[in-house]
Amino acid sequence: METSNEKSIGSLIHLSTLSQYLIPFGNYLFPLLLWTSKKEKSAFVDYNGKQALNFQLSILLYSLIALIIAIPTCLYWFISIAEKLEISDNQVTIREIITTQNITGMVILGLVALILVFFLKLSEFFLIIYASFKSANGEYYNYPLTINFIK
Repeated sequence: METSNEKSIGSLIHLSTLSQYLIPFGNYLFPLLLWTSKKEKSAFVDYNGKQALNFQLSILLYSLIALIIAIPTCLYWFISIAEKLEISDNQVTIREIITTQNITGMVILGLVALILVFFLKLSEFFLIIYASFKSANGEYYNYPLTINFIK
């Protein structure tokens, strides 16, 4: 049975990942500090610290992969649009900028990757809140699609 202090620290570890919205890399620093300071004293805190950090690292990996796909494909599309602009006598003429022929599979792939990043970050927020509630109740929670970097 976990003590009230362990439940609070476990919950705080999960909630401290939300510091990423105020402090860059706060989602790694604060949980790491809380986890390393209490992991030897409690298996529950150790488990929650590992889960929170593994989830943050997994989200980072998934987001980087999606952005590596999205950025070059969107840049390619913008460059192809820029080539269609005609500049003459200080006037810009737009000829057929966005047509069905200009929207290729690569562009759709890039847009899907951007949308995926958006939904990853949105689901991250709600999963962190859910995990903190589970931890506050003394339950062991596994984040979905988490890669175990720290075992």
